[in-house]
Amino acid sequence: MSDADGVPVQLAEVLRHPEDLEKIPALKSDFTRRKAAVDGQLKLGLKEQLELTHAGMNSISDGQRTVELIKEEMMKIDRLCAEAQSMIRDFPNINLVSQTHRNFSQVETMKTNLDTFNDRLSAVEQLLREDDGNVEDMPNMIPIHYELSQLRNIRDDAIDQITQAADSSLKGTLEDYFTRLDDTINWFDEHVGMICLNLINVVQNGNHGLVVRLAVIIEEEERNDKKVEALLEAQKDYKDLAARFKSITTGPKELRGYKEKFLESIKLHAQEQFDAAIQQFLEDPDKLEKSMRWFFNELNTVKLGMITLMPKKWRILKTYGDIYHRLMHDNLVKLIDDPELPPTIVLAIIHWGEKYYSKMAKLGFQEDQLQPQLIDDREAELVREWRQLIIKYLDEWMSRIFRADRKDFTERSPDTLDRDEHGYFHSRNLVDTWRMLREQTMAAGTSSRTDVTEGVIDAMFRVLKTRQATWQKMVDDECGKFAKASATSTGEPQEGYQTLQDWLAAVANDQIACIDDNEESGQLGYLTRFMRDYEPLVSPAYLSQSSSEVDSLRDGYVDLGTHCITMFASLIFNVDFRSTIADFFTSKWYSETSMQRIVSTFEDYIGDYTEVLHHSMLDIFVEELADTLLIRYLSATHNRGAKFRRADPFEAKLRDDVITAFGFFERFPDFGTIKQKWRVVDWFGRLVASEKAAVPDVYATLKTEYWDVQMGWVESVLRARDDFDRALLNAVKARAANVNVARGPETIMSKVK
Repeated sequence: MSDADGVPVQLAEVLRHPEDLEKIPALKSDFTRRKAAVDGQLKLGLKEQLELTHAGMNSISDGQRTVELIKEEMMKIDRLCAEAQSMIRDFPNINLVSQTHRNFSQVETMKTNLDTFNDRLSAVEQLLREDDGNVEDMPNMIPIHYELSQLRNIRDDAIDQITQAADSSLKGTLEDYFTRLDDTINWFDEHVGMICLNLINVVQNGNHGLVVRLAVIIEEEERNDKKVEALLEAQKDYKDLAARFKSITTGPKELRGYKEKFLESIKLHAQEQFDAAIQQFLEDPDKLEKSMRWFFNELNTVKLGMITLMPKKWRILKTYGDIYHRLMHDNLVKLIDDPELPPTIVLAIIHWGEKYYSKMAKLGFQEDQLQPQLIDDREAELVREWRQLIIKYLDEWMSRIFRADRKDFTERSPDTLDRDEHGYFHSRNLVDTWRMLREQTMAAGTSSRTDVTEGVIDAMFRVLKTRQATWQKMVDDECGKFAKASATSTGEPQEGYQTLQDWLAAVANDQIACIDDNEESGQLGYLTRFMRDYEPLVSPAYLSQSSSEVDSLRDGYVDLGTHCITMFASLIFNVDFRSTIADFFTSKWYSETSMQRIVSTFEDYIGDYTEVLHHSMLDIFVEELADTLLIRYLSATHNRGAKFRRADPFEAKLRDDVITAFGFFERFPDFGTIKQKWRVVDWFGRLVASEKAAVPDVYATLKTEYWDVQMGWVESVLRARDDFDRALLNAVKARAANVNVARGPETIMSKVK
């Protein structure tokens, strides 16, 4: 496929220009040669496959012929046996005498066995009682097992013979006779089971003889079971033939399953240990390794002390390893399938895998030899679920916190704001928000997996940005309600106006608290502390990538804090100064001290909020008041009744307003910036006071200074002149068409409509 896929690419590279068409014959020849080579390889491969197929079919045919030959030979043997009987004189009489003698011997043997059965069984019971008194050694196990095997065979032969007899009425009596044997066998099996269940302890105590005796018994029983399986298989397929050979039909008649019981005992012993370990683990997830210490200790006991005591064919270490690993897998999978399982347990199980395989490797078990995988290769799934669980909790917490914030902000009860050690207003859920983020970061960090932590941190960036956007919308909505109500009201500001302003200050302070870093005092903002919390938990690549997210959040906090102050200033003008601003440049303007009233109100607000508004936000507040006042002042040319008459002292009034405003702002550090912005009032005065012929030149100079001054505002200024006419406006527009200015940074005039 790679060659075929590469052909179009090669053609595109080769045939780039029209003159390259001359290369087509050469290309055709080259591709033909390649095709011939590929065809040759395909033919060779096909030939090899056909040869292999033919060889397989020939082998099958040879096998079938061999089976037929064996079948024919067996039939010849059977025929020769039948013919041999007719070749011997008096063979029927000889055969009858032989069978009679054999039957007599069997009856005599059976009678002897039955006569001595109870005595032999009593002797076995005495040996069992002796072993009961010496459970740590049980020296009589092999003699007991040998004698019980003989007694079992006697019972099985007797039951088998009476079952095949024409009269089986005494079968029940015979079975009752052997009932005592069953009790003794159960007694012996209890001894065997006790040793099997405590085999690890027996090895650790150094009682190797008992282990060897147990292994001899189980190996012998395993050998007998294989004979029984072969007999049952032969009787199933060749019943008549098997019945002819008495050597086959003597001995055990049923499977006893000691080897299977031995393996089941290993499993039961291990499961008991697992039950206790799992309970300890559930009580303290940090103790998983400690609670599973027995697991590796017992496998190490098998490795060091049991291998030489058991038959090599059992591969006892692998047997134990497979059983123990399967139980470890089953118990852990059962835990993680529990929907009520605490996340800390799941996390501990995820971490356990690497340690588990490392310890098993030291015991000689490689990871690929241990099947199935410890938790069915579900680590990635569990990690994803763990990460999503943390994110789910994060989203739920943030939703609850923001619902509380929304309720507090919209209702604005008196006790919904807190004050920090500096006396600044804050929303009461700010600390809880960042505490919750830190807790979830630490929870993600406990996974010791960078992919988990990084996914959670990404979710935190998302919710923090969403929180910023939602707060801004909520601020806009609430402020819009007051602005709309104020526009239709003629009385005092509606109830809740003061608390809304307090909340705007608090929200602005919250944003500063998130980013206010003071390295000298060691006081860090919440965002920096958050970043330092997750730095050691993520990869270097993610840390570098996340710096842009942190910067974006930091800018968002600055923007939101500034926006709150901007809305605060807008509220003051929309509510407190609504009627005052409407009087600017009207006839009432000359006789009233509107600017002085505004400045006095500013004094009150600054006095009220100096102690509760962060000092950096206070500086922005002053600048916003200055900018908003300037914008509203210049935009007042749109007021109904605004008119500049040549006979009125408007120039002096403009100068007096500026001096009054400067008298308030000059005490603040940013007065230089404020004064520079207010220089535009001088140009405003020139547009109003200049002779009509000079106005186009004044506009051109103004446009040079303030490239973003809008023609709509210029037109409103010109229309406010008492000597306005269409010719003046056309002259200014004509001059505007000839003024070419370079775009620069935005100026205050971009906001004056």
